[in-house]
Amino acid sequence: MTTPRQADDYNAPIVDRGGRSGTAVRIILLALVLVAAAAAFVFFKESLDNQMVLGVLGVLAMVGIFFLVSSVIGFIEVMPQRQSDSLARSFLNSHPDGSLITDEKGRIIYANAAYGKLTGARKPTEVQTLEALLSRHRESNEALYRLTNGLREGREGQEEFRLLRALGPSSNGSGAHWYRLKARTLKTEESPRKPLHIWQISDITSERDDQERFFKELQNAIDYLDHAPAGFFSAGRKGEIFYVNATLAEWLGVDLTKFVPGSMTIGDLVAGGGLALIQSVQAEPGLKKTDTLDLDLKKANGQSLPVQIVHSVTSTRDGAPGESRTIVLRRQAGTESEQSASAAAMRFTRFFNNTPMAIASVDGNGRILRTNAPFLKLFSGIVSRDDVDNGAALEVIVQESDRQRLTDALAAAKDRQGDIAPIDSRMPNDEGRHFRFYVNAVIDQSDEAPEEAAIVYAVETTEQKALEAQMAQTQKMNAVGTLAGGIAHDFNNVLTAILLSSDHLLLQARPADASFADLMEIKRNANRAAVLVRQLLAFSRKQTMRPTVLTLTDVVGDLRMLVDRLLSGTNVKLDVEYGRDLWPVKTDLSQFEQVLINLCVNARDAMPEGGKLTLRTRNVTAAEVAGFNYSYMPHEDMVLVEVADTGTGIAPEIMDKIFEPFFTTKEVGKGTGLGLAMVYGIVKQSGGYIQPESEVGRGTTFRIFLPRHIADAAVAAEAEALEVMEAGQSEQAAAAQPEQPEDLTGNAVILLVEDEEAVRRGGKRMLETRGYTVHEAGSGTEALDIMDELDGKVDVVVSDVVMPEMDGPSLLRELRKRYPDMKFIFVSGYAEDAFARNLPPDAKFGFLPKPFSLKQLAVVVKETLESE
Repeated sequence: MTTPRQADDYNAPIVDRGGRSGTAVRIILLALVLVAAAAAFVFFKESLDNQMVLGVLGVLAMVGIFFLVSSVIGFIEVMPQRQSDSLARSFLNSHPDGSLITDEKGRIIYANAAYGKLTGARKPTEVQTLEALLSRHRESNEALYRLTNGLREGREGQEEFRLLRALGPSSNGSGAHWYRLKARTLKTEESPRKPLHIWQISDITSERDDQERFFKELQNAIDYLDHAPAGFFSAGRKGEIFYVNATLAEWLGVDLTKFVPGSMTIGDLVAGGGLALIQSVQAEPGLKKTDTLDLDLKKANGQSLPVQIVHSVTSTRDGAPGESRTIVLRRQAGTESEQSASAAAMRFTRFFNNTPMAIASVDGNGRILRTNAPFLKLFSGIVSRDDVDNGAALEVIVQESDRQRLTDALAAAKDRQGDIAPIDSRMPNDEGRHFRFYVNAVIDQSDEAPEEAAIVYAVETTEQKALEAQMAQTQKMNAVGTLAGGIAHDFNNVLTAILLSSDHLLLQARPADASFADLMEIKRNANRAAVLVRQLLAFSRKQTMRPTVLTLTDVVGDLRMLVDRLLSGTNVKLDVEYGRDLWPVKTDLSQFEQVLINLCVNARDAMPEGGKLTLRTRNVTAAEVAGFNYSYMPHEDMVLVEVADTGTGIAPEIMDKIFEPFFTTKEVGKGTGLGLAMVYGIVKQSGGYIQPESEVGRGTTFRIFLPRHIADAAVAAEAEALEVMEAGQSEQAAAAQPEQPEDLTGNAVILLVEDEEAVRRGGKRMLETRGYTVHEAGSGTEALDIMDELDGKVDVVVSDVVMPEMDGPSLLRELRKRYPDMKFIFVSGYAEDAFARNLPPDAKFGFLPKPFSLKQLAVVVKETLESE
């Protein structure tokens, strides 16, 4: 009977079919036989006469010697190889994991002792294949199947599976076990195309138990942290929160099931100026810093939660902020502890940090003793919490030119003086930000801060300063506009008299007369002066507007050829960028064309060496308008027109003056200074906005924003139908009869009301030359008296608007009371809208803007008389 192998016997392989020692023995025996044949040839060659036999024996002798020499060489080389193989086999046999080498069909070539022990094998015939060992369990069988398929595809792999009991015969009652099965291929020199399969199987039950124990401990720790009596949160380098425990989430009303790590920041949790306090805790490079702060957190419903936090923050080696960990301790209001001194101090700290005003206390030498959170936030780029702890001077937060005034104010506070004048200054590192500082003396020093000499309050006034500057500019422009409008009105009366008189003289003169050319020159220059007056009226927004609904794509397209001609002979290139599906706008077409032409001419003149002029249109939504950050502009849909050049640019010191009348940077005689003033007035009168942006040496861009026009659908349809009908009627009339010259004569009775004698006399004379009967009056009251004398037998009243005693609109109202059907014509240098708003909505009247010529006056009178 065979004696069973002991445990120590497993140090030897259980199966080994890979030895090569027999091969070496057979080679040596063959070599000896061949050498013997060679010896026989040497000793018995005389008795062997046959040449063929001699040849065969010679060859055998040579081959024998070759095999003998080769065997000797092989013997010398085989010894180290056999020693290496022995070491490899010893390593595999002593490996704690079960190792198995099989061929492609799964037949065992080698199995180490650990594999035999794992499977309970006592002798080679008892060793089971992997398929036989693992196919009895579904989990292990599936793992073996996947690994086998992987080996066939040339892929290595490993699988872990759990069995209800251990492998082998000693598995009864041993409980569930975990196993890890690894598989890889092994290519040999003998069969490189048929690689062997190396399997390793190990029992990892204890490893799994350790992992499970670790995860349970980790889960217990997380559960404890989640339900600890204190809140906790952790944040990344940018303040993004990655973890909030259940306690803090409950306090703040945060639903953890919807919480996504990184979706919230510390700023979302902290109320008031608490974020500035947290950001003030900064560690030295490569170190960690912990500080205790009293502040308010923000609940999901918007309420504040008073807490005390222990905030710990790290810093990278280059000084950049690192991750932070924060413990949150809740302070309950209304408890007995709230009445204690520490609770009172905590309430004051919360109040101190949540006030919207920056506050700092300083000593007699001007050093900062402590600050609140808004102070650290307001001056974050200048003073940090560490600077305050190190005794930073207050003067560092004001400009150097204002530091003496601050020093004087602190000295007055140290002397306990009252009514210290506030100090206006700017941020030292940002002159665009304005601040006002109030310095108050500390009368009774506390025991906590006996060195405290003054309390300094700081308020940012940047927006206030901007509004003040904007208001001052608006008031100045309005004042200049009022002045310009008044000048234009008076000048219009003068020009009207000149034009009427020149027309009267031209009617009596012949072209051959010597004075005819002078009269034409007088009229030509009067018309030039009238253009300047219209520009003044445009700036003052008192000119007559005839707004229509326009598409700016068509407007810019029609102007393109004109602008091209304006740029001819220069090195300026025109580029037009049309916006798609532009919204309609409502403005006066001819006047808006003047706006674009004026801006294009200015852009051309700003590029004497050549450059690029760009006209650009596009729709701008309300959100995009808000993105421009123009405080004076409402957030509504607009249509944007940009006129941009690459010229010399506008200096910052004159940017606020470019829209003022008569301001120009051009040489004398090359500009009136009214171009941009006219542009400003037309845009404003159209309900739009204009904003210039310029950089010296880079160019200028004028942005014009016009409100999007949204017409009532029914009104728009009716207007379109009326236009089509009128167009059809006019075409029919034009086809029916040839064009006739206008007959501007008549025999009607006209009452001319004008306070300017020259205009009144010239108008009366001109109308009488056309056959009309004209009665004149110098004021509204005089006109009423004349109407009574004539018993209302007047066909049309032609009246000025601005007159002493009774103006034109008042005269219209009085006459309509007595004579409801009386026809009326207003003449004025102001816009029609300027006085029409003072009349009843259904009031009907004609309008003639000053200055006017004889023909214009006659045409308006004729049209009014013929109207129903």
